[in-house]
Amino acid sequence: MDIQKIVEKMADNIEMVLVGKRKIILLTLITLISDGHLLIEDVPGVGKTSLANALAKTIDCGFTRIQFTPDTLPSDVTGVSVYNMKTSQFEFSHGAVMNHIILADEINRTSPKTQASLLEAMEEGQVTVDGITHKLPHPFMVIATQNPVDYLGTYNLPEAQLDRFLMRISIGYPEKQDEAQMLALYIDNEPLANLTPVVDGKTIEQMQSAVRGIEMHPDIRAYIIDLISATRKNASLSLGASPRASIALARAAQAHAAVNGRGFVIPDDVRTMAGPVLQHRFVLTPEARLSRQTPKTILDEIIHKTNAPNI
Repeated sequence: MDIQKIVEKMADNIEMVLVGKRKIILLTLITLISDGHLLIEDVPGVGKTSLANALAKTIDCGFTRIQFTPDTLPSDVTGVSVYNMKTSQFEFSHGAVMNHIILADEINRTSPKTQASLLEAMEEGQVTVDGITHKLPHPFMVIATQNPVDYLGTYNLPEAQLDRFLMRISIGYPEKQDEAQMLALYIDNEPLANLTPVVDGKTIEQMQSAVRGIEMHPDIRAYIIDLISATRKNASLSLGASPRASIALARAAQAHAAVNGRGFVIPDDVRTMAGPVLQHRFVLTPEARLSRQTPKTILDEIIHKTNAPNI
């Protein structure tokens, strides 16, 4: 299977909507074929929701958007058992999460209880309602968005939930020429409405399986462990990366290698993926915050000090 060719085709399709953001689109697709979940954190109006919608339209499978608000209930997400008077039995009514691609829009606007309703789905691919477990369809991906500059009426995601996102990315403002191209596209038509699928869900599952088969040398695995261990010992971090982060970084490195047409992982794959995979998992010490350190500067220092294998 030529993963590089398929990913390029998908990226071309999405770029018809999100102009000039090829790198961000590729990170999104790497998350997808890594069988992970994505957190998009950025200011309003830069295309967070458009990216999720474009990805869903690029794949011929189910899509649900959940607009999170303070009154959204956990049962709205997972589903609820409803009593059927005709049969005198309770029947399960599917929640919004029972689909392939889930857009959790403004996830930090809902209560922690509702946020937590996604935990089982994101980690185990299932939901449990009234003691009965319901498997989710596959492929399954949660794309959550949040606005980092608006704190009124929001609830920060707990570390346990942040750790379940394989990557966190920011889209950023477009370049001047890209914004001009975007205006030309959007003034006369609606690119998102004209988008058509280029792959199906079965192909995505095959790509995910192929990614797990990308060769990773034992020295590369040791390099990943060294990086993760260094985050836990760093004096500027009160919380480093978890074992789940080790697996996430390895899987993302495999996907990055596949997207670049290689059947094996090299140290550059690990270094390139380390930022979006690890930074949102860090909790800085008060002293580090006062000295204006950031997760990026701390990770850059760790990568610089950790010896990479010669592969």
